[in-house]
Amino acid sequence: MFHSPTYGSLELPQVHEKILTFLSKDPEGTYQLVVGTDSQPHNGAGVDFITAIVVHHVGHGGIYFWKRIVNKKHYVLRQRMYEEASLSLAMAETVLALLHKDGVTRYDVEIHVDIGQFGDTREMIGEIVGMIRGSGYRVKTKPESYGASKVADRYT
Repeated sequence: MFHSPTYGSLELPQVHEKILTFLSKDPEGTYQLVVGTDSQPHNGAGVDFITAIVVHHVGHGGIYFWKRIVNKKHYVLRQRMYEEASLSLAMAETVLALLHKDGVTRYDVEIHVDIGQFGDTREMIGEIVGMIRGSGYRVKTKPESYGASKVADRYT
């Protein structure tokens, strides 16, 4: 189940429909399609992973959808960051497959990761960025990774 502050709770086919409707309002407009994941561990009770899909109509606002996955497994930081990246990659593949099914091939998905030059994740930047680029996606890290560090983070 996905959630949206604009549309409420939705299943994936409804998210797909809302994205197509949003893109069709200005077919010649500039859009950024972003997927980002953030996580929050809960003292031995597992980890919440929030994956966000953001459709940004540059200069005109946007819409977003988010999905929560709770994993009872214990993660060290490195494993958690890799899981965030893997969830984002899987969602990007899903979004692109749905859009391409409808003939929408103009847009690429950008992956936003919640890692940056400062803090405990700085040592992983090269690895995780390389993994995402190796999968064929553009990637942004903090402070430019708003899909993960702002949108998804809001719900963890």
